[in-house]
Amino acid sequence: MSDVAVDHREKAYALLKADADKILRLIKVQMDNLTMPQCPLYEEVLDTQMFGLSREIHFAVRLHLISEEEGKAILDNLEKQLNVLHEAAQNS
Repeated sequence: MSDVAVDHREKAYALLKADADKILRLIKVQMDNLTMPQCPLYEEVLDTQMFGLSREIHFAVRLHLISEEEGKAILDNLEKQLNVLHEAAQNS
């Protein structure tokens, strides 16, 4: 694989990871300041953001910029972190 291809793969992965981190921060701010996880607005924002990220990942996989496993790992990691936030909100 050429250096350019590797660079594009690394950039794609970094951008997708940054988008996942942005979603986590958005949801954390929303939970801390605006609404609780059982609120329909929370669910709508979360669903919309997760759908958008999954489409970005699907696009990157189709371009062979990341593997399906890498994309799944990004989504799985984000879902785990969101579950931790959700549980913390319910326990406080």
